[in-house]
Amino acid sequence: MTDMNNANSGAGSSGGAAMRRAAIAIVIFLVLAALLFLFGPDDFYPWAKAIHVIAVISWMAGMLYLPRLLVYHADAEKGSVQSETFKVMERRLLRGIINPAMIITWVFGLWLAWKGFGFQGGWLHAKIAAVLGLSAAHGYLAGAVRKFAEDRNEKPARHWRIVNEIPTLLMIVIVVLVIVKPF
Repeated sequence: MTDMNNANSGAGSSGGAAMRRAAIAIVIFLVLAALLFLFGPDDFYPWAKAIHVIAVISWMAGMLYLPRLLVYHADAEKGSVQSETFKVMERRLLRGIINPAMIITWVFGLWLAWKGFGFQGGWLHAKIAAVLGLSAAHGYLAGAVRKFAEDRNEKPARHWRIVNEIPTLLMIVIVVLVIVKPF
């Protein structure tokens, strides 16, 4: 048991260092974006669009991977080394990638919607509704990570396989709305 506690404490300390590095990277990123905006506001729009797309890709990568981890975690025995490893992976993915990427996606996406479109257009309203749906799925997954961390998951792996499809379907809707602008 001591070996497992040592492994978990080591994972926690390296996890803390990784979280600090991620936070520092995000702060540097946001400072650079602010400088771009302040010193070249006319040239900021394409940079904001690039930052938004990068954040969306990061958010979606996490949203597609996290439910997959939950599928495997649901089959792991509670308290096992495998289950404890999944807890660390899920927490780091959520806090280090998914949450910051979602925030950056929303901040830059809303700015782009205001600056580029004045919040006008049926396709834009539908896109924002779909992104709200994706954010709700994000919240559901965050709650699931909390339950798994407390060994309180009651859902079978099949449930998480179905949940895994929700971000994919929403992503397809969002991409079609942005590219095709059907209405």
